[in-house]
Amino acid sequence: MAASLKSHSEGQTMVLTISNPDHRNALGPEMYAAGVEALNAAESNPDVRSVVICGDGAHFCAGGNLQRLLGNRDKGRDVQAASIDGLHSWIETIRSSSKPVIAAVEGACAGAGFSLALTCDLIVAARNAVFVMAYSNVGLSPDGGATWSIPHLLPRATAMRLLLLGDRCSSDELERLGVVSAVCDPGEAVASALGMAERVNGRAPNTLASIKELVNDAPATPLHAHLNNERDHFVRNLFHDNGGEGISAFLEKRTPRYR
Repeated sequence: MAASLKSHSEGQTMVLTISNPDHRNALGPEMYAAGVEALNAAESNPDVRSVVICGDGAHFCAGGNLQRLLGNRDKGRDVQAASIDGLHSWIETIRSSSKPVIAAVEGACAGAGFSLALTCDLIVAARNAVFVMAYSNVGLSPDGGATWSIPHLLPRATAMRLLLLGDRCSSDELERLGVVSAVCDPGEAVASALGMAERVNGRAPNTLASIKELVNDAPATPLHAHLNNERDHFVRNLFHDNGGEGISAFLEKRTPRYR
């Protein structure tokens, strides 16, 4: 069965399914361009309020296809570099999207699959999911932003344990560490992620976009500049139609109708 990235809608949520079940949903270049295209389509469509990324069947994503990577050794460095650039374009598109992106993780979440999940804004994981930065286990260094995401999320000692030793982590452990947003029963990750997406979809899109932008920019922005950015976003959102609607709905004790 050919590897692909499938897309369908659930209400106001775009669902992207990594589909390569013969190889535990291993990633490949054909998925990266499709991922960028799908996120760009979501960005330009006001009817899409959020995105859920999941795997086809029992696993989220086992990372890269090792047979393909081994074969790339005979094709030259440029082929592999171009493939990683494609993955990184997808990673950057997820991070820069104004729409919240939720990873729904079942089973294996390894290597670049783990990197992909870490790029998402929220992670919902089945209790029996297994997370592993598998790169060092096969003589490789990470890609997909793993060496950026993990040190930003975890203390250095924990980050280095995951990256250097390739230790496996459970959903419960990553929830305790603040990496996983919610843990659910096996087989319920997509449903739980869609429930979370529905909560997100009920909020003002411009407010969610501001929060993502501010959080993304915070690590590299000095406090004074960041405070100015917060001020500018707050003022812009207050004077947006949704700001008036949100405050009025709260005072009138009704559900807001954002657009």
